[in-house]
Amino acid sequence: MAKTGIVHIFASHNNTIILLTDITGSETIAKCSGGMVVKAQHKEGSPYAAMKVAEIVAEKAREKGIEDVIIKVRGQGGIKPKSPGQGAEAAILSLTRNNVRIRSIENVTPVPHDGCRRKKRHRSKKE
Repeated sequence: MAKTGIVHIFASHNNTIILLTDITGSETIAKCSGGMVVKAQHKEGSPYAAMKVAEIVAEKAREKGIEDVIIKVRGQGGIKPKSPGQGAEAAILSLTRNNVRIRSIENVTPVPHDGCRRKKRHRSKKE
C-alpha cells in the first residue's frame, strides 16, 4: 500500500509556500518557499517559483516513500483576498508532472464570519 501525505500550498500574491506533512498533519516531512528558489524578491510569487518549489517537495516525498497526496490550497483569506495566488495552479500541475498521485484537492482559505471591519474604499475619479 502506498504511503499518503498532505501537501499544504499557501499561495499569496507575493510568495508561495509548500509544506508536506504525514497523513495526521503533525509531522513535517518537507518545507520550501518561493524565496528559496529564486533570487529576485518580486519573483517569489510567480508560477515559475511555485513549479520549482513543487519539484523539490515532490523529490523529498519520493525519498520518504510517499506516492499519494491530499492537496490543501490556501489563499490569504480573512479581510485580504480569498483567491489563491497564481502559484497555486502551477504547483499542482508540477506535482502531477513529477508522478505524485493526487487523491483530492480542497480549498482551506479562511473565511471571516463578519470579523474585522474592512478598510475604507478609495474614491474613484469622476470623469
